[in-house]
Amino acid sequence: MLGEQIGEERGKITGRRVLPSDGYGPKVEVSFEASGKVLGADATDLGTYWSVVQPNGLLYGEGQGVIMTPQGDLIQWTGAGRGRFTEQGGISFRGAVYYQTSAEKFARLNGVAIIYEHESDRDGGVTTRYWEWK
Repeated sequence: MLGEQIGEERGKITGRRVLPSDGYGPKVEVSFEASGKVLGADATDLGTYWSVVQPNGLLYGEGQGVIMTPQGDLIQWTGAGRGRFTEQGGISFRGAVYYQTSAEKFARLNGVAIIYEHESDRDGGVTTRYWEWK
């Protein structure tokens, strides 16, 4: 069951790269930088994910990154999700991320699944919202 919304961020894609497909379909790597809030604290998220177009036209992807606060707190994340292309020329992903941090303020995020919605538009804008899974 979805729990409390723990964060939301907005930002921009900072790079794209085509990767070897490994025989599974076109594979693209995307890096982004976003700013927002996590558990009420200001934060910057730097992340990179790859996605592959599957034979059914849907996307599968995996990523990793780090969230940083102005106070120097670090939250490392890894995740995976399923996506689709949007009619507006962007992508829409849903999935789960897992956080790891030694920052006491964010310790409740260790060991729980975080559900996300990630949208990118054709101009490289990104928006992501996160909920704690209970």
